[in-house]
Amino acid sequence: MHCPYCRGTDTRVLDSRVADDGGSIRRRRTCSSCERRFTTVELMQLSIRKRSGASEPFARDKAVAGVRKACKGRPVSDAQLACLGQEVEDTLRLTGAAEVPAHEVGLAILGPLRALDEVAYLRFASVYRSFESADDFIKEIAAMHAESTPSLATQPAPTG
Repeated sequence: MHCPYCRGTDTRVLDSRVADDGGSIRRRRTCSSCERRFTTVELMQLSIRKRSGASEPFARDKAVAGVRKACKGRPVSDAQLACLGQEVEDTLRLTGAAEVPAHEVGLAILGPLRALDEVAYLRFASVYRSFESADDFIKEIAAMHAESTPSLATQPAPTG
């Protein structure tokens, strides 16, 4: 670890603490050369395994960029997209795996996106799930409608 002040390589850890609910470790360090103190944060590296077999670090911005395209023209703010990106990353990290298949990223996006904006969800799902016809959209909309409408069996009986 290089000192950010003098670029010295002889640094010592004074204190280590778990941060972000176990998602990172905060270390307080001191430089033996200039005696200044600084803090470092260690995060678990989350990698995405692509279909080709190649692996690359997870990039929240890349996931959000794909969702941003689906949200074009919709009333979705950058702050909402940032929250969605954080939720997706948290979901992937909660798997506990250091490497996640690329299709899991898409699956992690679908739920929060549907809650955020159903039209954007349909746009994203149509690409992610490779819809081939209008029937695919009709089936997805019917499934969405069925999930959001309580069945007759669970509705209270009319009174009066």
